[in-house]
Amino acid sequence: MVVFYYLTWPDIPTPSFQLRASFKIFPSSGQFWYRLRADNGEIIQSSEGYTTKASCENGSRSVRVNCQPGRFESFFMAGQYGFNHVAANGEIIGRSEKYTTAQARDHGIQVVLREAPEAGVQDLT
Repeated sequence: MVVFYYLTWPDIPTPSFQLRASFKIFPSSGQFWYRLRADNGEIIQSSEGYTTKASCENGSRSVRVNCQPGRFESFFMAGQYGFNHVAANGEIIGRSEKYTTAQARDHGIQVVLREAPEAGVQDLT
């Protein structure tokens, strides 16, 4: 005869967190940059180089404010699809990664629209 014993652990709280998008601010080549990473860790938008960290942080805030469908310019160049995220003043505040299809690019825009407004900021400086 085989006897099975079932052990139960006391109630251990399980962490309830959800991955979310975040702006990763980092220095490189004497400038500060951000990369917006989706909740799956993929880079979906990157900044230009800023001379100060404060300017880079302002750039990430501008992305949040300008998360509206009309603020994205889609393009196809050299066999790749992409988009630029444009502020109200016409300045490019972010550039996408390159995509192999228009559908993938459009999905990237939707991810920025959905996730950037609530994205956290991770300072990697």
